[in-house]
Amino acid sequence: MTTPEVLFVCVHNAGRSQMAAALLEHHAAGRVTVRSAGSAPADTINPAVVEAMNEIGLDLSKEFPKPLTTEAVQAADVVITMGCGDACPVFPGKRYLDWQLDDPAGKGVDAVRPIRDDIDRRVRALLNELVPTSA
Repeated sequence: MTTPEVLFVCVHNAGRSQMAAALLEHHAAGRVTVRSAGSAPADTINPAVVEAMNEIGLDLSKEFPKPLTTEAVQAADVVITMGCGDACPVFPGKRYLDWQLDDPAGKGVDAVRPIRDDIDRRVRALLNELVPTSA
């Protein structure tokens, strides 16, 4: 059985996709390969996003925005876009999901928490689909 690979994509790879990747990585505990990227990567991750993730024990301080590559999309089994519009390349045979989420850019940690929690719910549901637990 191969390990499913999930790619999270947003424009800057500084908020939503970083949170989603960290949450899926955490919950999957090695059962899923996780990547994130941005169609126009920012220089750094949104500090409010880093703070919101620290609150739940996930450290994004060593992460950085990464550019979206064709190879990353081709390697993925599931590509989840978060407001990157037409910038995301589409390949046949891939499963695409578009998650409509508020953009945390320019928002404080109080505004980022509900976005983080929404992503967490979606990530858990996706994980149960990809790697059903026997429990």
